[in-house]
Amino acid sequence: MMLCTENYPNVLAFSFLDELQKEFITTYNMMKTNTAVRPYCFIEFDNFIQRTKHRYNNPRSLSTKINLSDMQMEIKLRPPYQIPMCELGSANGVTSAFSVDYKGAGKISSAHQRLEPATLSGIVAFILSLLCGALNLIRGFHAIESLLQSDGEDFNYIIAFFLGTAACLYQCYLLVYYTGWRNVKSFLTLGLICLCNMYLYELRNLWQLFFHVTVGAFVTLQIWLRQAQGKAPDYDV
Repeated sequence: MMLCTENYPNVLAFSFLDELQKEFITTYNMMKTNTAVRPYCFIEFDNFIQRTKHRYNNPRSLSTKINLSDMQMEIKLRPPYQIPMCELGSANGVTSAFSVDYKGAGKISSAHQRLEPATLSGIVAFILSLLCGALNLIRGFHAIESLLQSDGEDFNYIIAFFLGTAACLYQCYLLVYYTGWRNVKSFLTLGLICLCNMYLYELRNLWQLFFHVTVGAFVTLQIWLRQAQGKAPDYDV
């Protein structure tokens, strides 16, 4: 994509992008582009961009021959989109369609953000949450067995155990992956863990209840502390 003034010749803009594309393909092979983690790996290509940009800012000094016929045919097939000034902001408090599309694209990219590196406390929280989920799962199967044998077990207890298991596993997911409304989801999951343990008050002693609720709160804190990675200071490309 190239942004230029309205009076700049479209054929030169297309030629500029075409020249950059050809130079990039010849300079970097497919293996290097696929293994690149950040655009900073191609910082050397910026020298060629600046030289080419300087040449195209002075069209009369262009020494290379441009195939205008091919470029004009390309422009006819894919005409450039001109952005009027009214689409660059809001009019009468109403956001333009261009702004809505841009925000939507931002939301899509935010879903693929990476989290900060895991700390020791985060790893401990992950293990403890898995432990609580495993304990709830085991107690849930025991409750099913008791229900089938004696019919004295309340079926709601089984649901509470499995809901507690699902909440613990979902906390592990939130701790590892970035999602929208991540902090809100973590607090709602903590509330579900507290409700399940309140319902299981008759089947657990105070220490067991304290352990499960404390682990849930600790994992929620670690989810809140481990945020998405910000922009690096040297991320200039």
